[in-house]
Amino acid sequence: MGFRVNLVASALALVLAAASVGGAQAQSITQALTVAYDHAPDLQAALLSAKSAAENVALAQAGKRPTIGASLSGTQSLSLASGSTEWVDSTSFTTGVSYNQTIFDNFKTDAQVEAARAGAEAAEYQIRNTEQNVLLAVVQAYMSVLSDRQLVALRQENVNFFQAQLQSARDRLDVGEGTRIDVAQAEARLAQGDAAYRAALSSLEISQATFQRYVGAAPQNLDSSHNYGRLVPSSLQAAISQAETGHPAILLSKAAIRAAQAGTDAAQAAFGPTASVTGSVGSRFSVGGSPQDGLSGSIGFQITIPLYAGGAIGANVRKANIEQIKSEVDAMSAYDQIREAVISAWAGIQSADAQISAANSAVSAGRTVLDGVIQERDLGTRTTLDVLNAQAELTTAREGLINASTNKVIATFSLLSAMGRLTATDLGLAVEVKSAVRYNQAVEDVWQELRTVAE
Repeated sequence: MGFRVNLVASALALVLAAASVGGAQAQSITQALTVAYDHAPDLQAALLSAKSAAENVALAQAGKRPTIGASLSGTQSLSLASGSTEWVDSTSFTTGVSYNQTIFDNFKTDAQVEAARAGAEAAEYQIRNTEQNVLLAVVQAYMSVLSDRQLVALRQENVNFFQAQLQSARDRLDVGEGTRIDVAQAEARLAQGDAAYRAALSSLEISQATFQRYVGAAPQNLDSSHNYGRLVPSSLQAAISQAETGHPAILLSKAAIRAAQAGTDAAQAAFGPTASVTGSVGSRFSVGGSPQDGLSGSIGFQITIPLYAGGAIGANVRKANIEQIKSEVDAMSAYDQIREAVISAWAGIQSADAQISAANSAVSAGRTVLDGVIQERDLGTRTTLDVLNAQAELTTAREGLINASTNKVIATFSLLSAMGRLTATDLGLAVEVKSAVRYNQAVEDVWQELRTVAE
């Protein structure tokens, strides 16, 4: 028994040491969210995806812009005239500039550009959606560590209580005032308490590992206090209204609908004519042999009207129509899911408030009951089992209070996430907000590629 007590005490010392690493290094929820925002790989991946989507705009716009190229070629030949023994060496060079442009494609390129822009906008909203998911996961990990540490301390206190009751039962047995049943019952409760304590330690290790994965650093001295409750509206209907107008998942679904509509327009445009112009100008000069120097140029145009493409055009139109319908169905599903999330989070806050109130009353009553039962046991009117049961009920009530307080914080942030307001901007985090908007503006620079080549 002495070895087990020492083991528990040593483990508690390690937990308390990890939980109290300098008050100056305490981590508030805001600090954890700030660090996690800069650290999160999921956010960085979403940003890169948005930049990649922005390139689709440049690729689509290239369809209605000219392509200009320059060329230089050369040939060298040796010839031997009939009846002659002298080889003639002739070298010629040709230089030129070519120009190609589609001047009309039944507005297919315009539709593709619109689809690409809508896709880039959707990718930007995906950053915001990922941002909310990451920040909510950080809060959940933060509160998991905090509650697990509180549970570890509570269950250690419970183990200490059972140890004291076991020693008391043994002392009373020694003086003839107790029974072996009292000792056995105390030993059983101590074993149960010790197992619960070890389970809490294991859960804490997992929570701390999850926290470090999101934040990039081990949890220090955590504190659940925050002032983000000010972002919660006064009514459920107001919360739903904010979610339906500002949640990034809903805005993303709207952008997806626009992209699908533009995709349908592009597919239907394939039935129309296409007109293009081409031009070239060049010169040729030679060294040795017959002179072939000169300047030449050409210009032409082509009009193409599709008559039959093996069914590909019709299939593309039907597929685009299906994708457009699907995007609208996905949007309706997004609305339903967001509404459900808001109602669920709102109910979670109300439920947590009720649980906290009930748990506080239960803890207060449990302490009174425990003190009274201990006094009655000492007077001989209650048994050791009564004391052990009273302690177990008090511990259950205290654990309920820890869980309810944790649930209240998580439900508050879940509601902000469901409303679309769990963002670095809304929370006022001291970070550079990740966005691909500036990148989108840069890729639409018509002459950027030409300047890059020149440099």
